[in-house]
Amino acid sequence: MSTILIVEDNEKNMKLARDVLQVRGYATLEATTGEEGVRLARERRPDLVLMDIQLPGISGIEALRQLRADPATSAIPVLAVTASVMEQDRRQITAAGFDAYVGKPINLKDFLEAVRRALAGERG
Repeated sequence: MSTILIVEDNEKNMKLARDVLQVRGYATLEATTGEEGVRLARERRPDLVLMDIQLPGISGIEALRQLRADPATSAIPVLAVTASVMEQDRRQITAAGFDAYVGKPINLKDFLEAVRRALAGERG
């Protein structure tokens, strides 16, 4: 069973992601700040991280930088999950090194496909 770390500060978005993933058989870990997400990723080594970009404390982009800089977590795929849909935001997210991007509000079919692809090692 794959373990997925959800880093999300919005309670409704967290519940949606958790419920959808658990129904599909994934184990989930939860963090509400970038700092907590980085700590949990280092401690628990999830198979995938779903990272909101707008977080209290450090941003999702900064949290990703910290994960990529640590040899213990650098290979974990990280999906950006964000409402930032402007072209400039998308370019910044891609340039930061996320494995893929999922927009909010979440389209369940697209969300689950992005999770499946990331766990299979497919980028984009």
